[in-house]
Amino acid sequence: MSKVRCNCCQIEISGFRVQCTDCTDFDLCLQCYSLGAEIGGHKRVHEYKLVSDYVVGAFELDTPWTLAEETMLLDAVEQYGFGNWEDVANHVEKRTAEECEDHYVTFFVSGSVGKVTIRPDAADAIKDHTCPNGGPLSPSITQPISPVELSLPEQQELGYMPLRDDFEREHDNDAEILISSLANNYDDEDIDIAVKLSQVEKYRTRLKERERRKRLARGYNLLQSATTIGKQKSQTPKKRIHKEEREFQDKMKVFAQFHTLSEHETFLENIQKEKDLKERIQELLKYRKHGITKLDGKYHSFIKKKFNGFKKGRRRYRRKIRYTYRRRRIKR
Repeated sequence: MSKVRCNCCQIEISGFRVQCTDCTDFDLCLQCYSLGAEIGGHKRVHEYKLVSDYVVGAFELDTPWTLAEETMLLDAVEQYGFGNWEDVANHVEKRTAEECEDHYVTFFVSGSVGKVTIRPDAADAIKDHTCPNGGPLSPSITQPISPVELSLPEQQELGYMPLRDDFEREHDNDAEILISSLANNYDDEDIDIAVKLSQVEKYRTRLKERERRKRLARGYNLLQSATTIGKQKSQTPKKRIHKEEREFQDKMKVFAQFHTLSEHETFLENIQKEKDLKERIQELLKYRKHGITKLDGKYHSFIKKKFNGFKKGRRRYRRKIRYTYRRRRIKR
């Protein structure tokens, strides 16, 4: 190794020296540089770099890595992720992607550092979620969705893909914009990380609302009712609903968010049965009050007809009294 001397004091330099990048083959020892030495065309304001002939590495290698390269390698893996060796090599600058991968795996994963920091049972905690037989992706963490029965024209009209349970335009379709520009930077502070996590949490909340709406649409057959194809042919006359029953169903709509369509229909039917039973019990109590304890089919219809006629007659009598009373008031 050739000896390097200071261009100012001519002392042999061992260790670190200052090399001018503006001048050709110009080196200064640290003492002359600290005094601001200027010789010939060299000026103290020139650009410089620190150079050393002795490379101190963290590991024993034939061509050791400098401590600066080791630090840049660890920073790059943390920033770009394990496996992105091209980006890591661009960050380290003087090493190729193969060299970065081999050095990191050898000394920081399989070496003494990895043995201390990586638990031996970490591999057992990894669970395989893939399905080799062409099944759904991640079957152990997702619930299979029964596809909605829609014809191809109906799917195209709605823009709906039943096997994926996706629409061409989803509810809150711009929700992804909230996190599209997020990235983890190695110089992020705690407040920056907290803000990014809050944005991710908002995005997850909007996704949950999207999934809730899809679940309601499937459970209440809203997708089938939203199509207009073939409705005129398959349209059947609806059962006429009385005003009281319609008002009752409107009051019960608040419970629809906790039921599927079939469960809500069963719920309404059971309440209607309860109402009919109570009316029947009241009717039987009236019969007993009038001394009737046994009824056959014909006599029961006759008694019911009589009671209904009595009620109608009583209502007509009351209307007649109100009409007469109003006429008298007008004459006065």
